Amino acid sequence: MSDEPRIIRKKTGNFLEDFVPGQIFRHKGGKTVTEGLFTTFTEFAMTTNPFAKNARYARAHGFEGLLCPPGLVMLVAFSQTVEDVSENARANLEYIDMRYGAPVYVGDTLEVETKVIGVRPSSSRPNLGIVHVQSTARKNIGSKDEAVVLTWQRKVQVYKGDADAELHAGEVEPDAVECDLWLPEYDPSADYKALSHLSSGDSYFEDFEPGTRIEHSRGRTMTSEHIYLTAILDNTSQVHCNQYMIDLDPKQYVGGQLIIFGGIPFVLCLGLSCPDVGDNALGDLVYTTGRHTAPLFAGDTVFAATEILATRDHPTREDLGIIETRLLGHKFVPEVDEPPDDEAASGWKKVDIFSLDRQVVVKRRSHYA
Repeated sequence: MSDEPRIIRKKTGNFLEDFVPGQIFRHKGGKTVTEGLFTTFTEFAMTTNPFAKNARYARAHGFEGLLCPPGLVMLVAFSQTVEDVSENARANLEYIDMRYGAPVYVGDTLEVETKVIGVRPSSSRPNLGIVHVQSTARKNIGSKDEAVVLTWQRKVQVYKGDADAELHAGEVEPDAVECDLWLPEYDPSADYKALSHLSSGDSYFEDFEPGTRIEHSRGRTMTSEHIYLTAILDNTSQVHCNQYMIDLDPKQYVGGQLIIFGGIPFVLCLGLSCPDVGDNALGDLVYTTGRHTAPLFAGDTVFAATEILATRDHPTREDLGIIETRLLGHKFVPEVDEPPDDEAASGWKKVDIFSLDRQVVVKRRSHYA
């Protein structure tokens, strides 16, 4: 036996050459939604829907208690996939067919499974490629209330670990996952009107008109708090927390600095839009597609807008309607990064950072107010 210490350099996460179409990941850990986690992200994201604020209001509408906002469900579920799917990623490219199912409450435990449905090399950068996956989150597995809470696909740009490694390129079909939004029943004898003052008065189904663009008034400046927020979700991607790694080869990483975890601008845009779009929503039905169009860094301020694309009746509920929207996130950067000492900056340039096509189930004023 050698007198020298045995050194093991562990590899974490998977590189492009490690993914195989049809491969299944049963992700480690799982995560129970605690009161601390619920409060941290509900308040950080500036969520205003009373279902996430007022237990009396939530129970009066048929929920068991405070309801986790859709963005929080997404964050807890998505983060569990990072170590296996995107720890060695350059960027998250697209969300596809993200559908919500059973409600999630404080105390529920989410566990996630992912299927690899596509692998292909980059057409322009030999050290990168695209991995396409399908993930499904279930709550309280093995109990009487076990249920699917979220299923989605995403495409992620992943680095190769070995430049000479051959890829397992190819595609397989995604699984057919049943995931329908659970809605509490409407009670015609309930006095919903007595609670209507607890939500905004101008975000009922009747208030939305296709062709409208709503510029949401609030913004949120991101600081280095993003490292803490990412950590408590168990998201281990190094591009969000390891500046030393980036400094060793800054040209390889976007912006040469820590990138804020994409789930944060995602949930923040949902929260910023909430007073105008989500305050009277019973749930988010589906996100058909979503993209990060520019990175977010510490010091940037996030703003949001919503375009109303279409409205339609709910197929089975007279008390509800469905609005089809496009949620847009943006930030502003100085038009002139380093102006001369005798000249003030000429202004600010708007940079789009996020886009999400979103369908929301919204209460009708006629039935609730």
